[in-house]
Amino acid sequence: MAFSQFELHPDLQKAVRAMGFSAPTPIQRQAVPPALAGRDVLGSAQTGSGKTVAFALPLLQRLLARPRLKPQGQAPRALVLVPTRELAAQVETCLHDCARFSPISCALVMGGVSFHNQVQALRKGAEVVVATPGRLLDHHRQRTIDLRQVEIAVLDEADRMLDMGFMPDVRRIMQLAPRERQTLMFSATVPPEVERVVREFMREPERIAIDPPSSPAAGIAQALYPVTLDQKYDLLLAILKNVQATSALIFTRTKDRADRVARTLENNGLRCAVLHSNKTQAQRTQAMEAFRQRKHQILVATDLAARGIDVEHLSHVINFDVPQHPEDYVHRIGRTGRAFKVGDAITLMTFDEQRYVTAIESFIGQTIPRAALPDFPYRVAPMLQAYKPPRSSGFGRLRRSIPRGRGRF
Repeated sequence: MAFSQFELHPDLQKAVRAMGFSAPTPIQRQAVPPALAGRDVLGSAQTGSGKTVAFALPLLQRLLARPRLKPQGQAPRALVLVPTRELAAQVETCLHDCARFSPISCALVMGGVSFHNQVQALRKGAEVVVATPGRLLDHHRQRTIDLRQVEIAVLDEADRMLDMGFMPDVRRIMQLAPRERQTLMFSATVPPEVERVVREFMREPERIAIDPPSSPAAGIAQALYPVTLDQKYDLLLAILKNVQATSALIFTRTKDRADRVARTLENNGLRCAVLHSNKTQAQRTQAMEAFRQRKHQILVATDLAARGIDVEHLSHVINFDVPQHPEDYVHRIGRTGRAFKVGDAITLMTFDEQRYVTAIESFIGQTIPRAALPDFPYRVAPMLQAYKPPRSSGFGRLRRSIPRGRGRF
């Protein structure tokens, strides 16, 4: 199947060719036709499978089919809500690329950057707004944006917005938009909380699930390295010196740990960038650009970066800390092996983190292969057997015992 079969506006067909797309991905092939027909769509597919283009093309097609006669400042026709600044910037770039040959303009509304510049972009009549919930509500309170003319709303990475505690803000925003609108929702996973959002905001949506939402991409080779806590940093350095990593994204659980890992790497001659919420937006943008342009081979980040990083050359994802929630594991390792390519996902596990690994393995339906680095001076023999919790614990109780948390990053 070719993109030409979607019968897109000539401006969009030209943009698709300029972007080098030859054939749609599975999520695009199944989601674009009902979205073009005006239906609500709930799309579930693995990270890196092309969900952004799957909603960008129908959104732009709708606006081009019924163009405005003249710009109307501060009243967008399309709204895309995303959970993080990094993802907002990535989505805005994709929309800009898809609309490059059309008269449609897009405004980026997010925290950490100039409020005044965003107001100016809105006043010029941007028809599409990509926003994080908090900053969008700031604009609404200041009366610098009017959502009463929104024709199509998109919730991107809906499960992440729920996890980060944005649901009250999202509800408020959706209530400000007209009820008679088209709603598209895309997410890598669809937990029960998202199902409740579907019932509240969508009208008989077309449900599309390309892959089991809990399964990592097929091209990702996973490995688990058991180690004692006091040797984690040494093992990380040894792994980085042994693997053929063209670029590596290292995830930590906390901001302080990210800074400490980065200092350790720098002290051992490995240049790296750091990304977490204590950094200013300018610092975060600079870190991402340096990583994308390969000025730094390593990026150390909290789960803030688990959604919204799209780096074509990323060869390795390393979990310095095992994520507490199985869904986060899928999103983390989904940064590599994107667009059906191959990549490596390495996880360092201490004894205290075994219960998280058990939850992850149950969630993804497979055992992560255990590994030990040859010639590494382990003080204790690595635990190569899969952890088996006591019979009385039960996976369900284990999952409930792990606090979800809010605003951790």
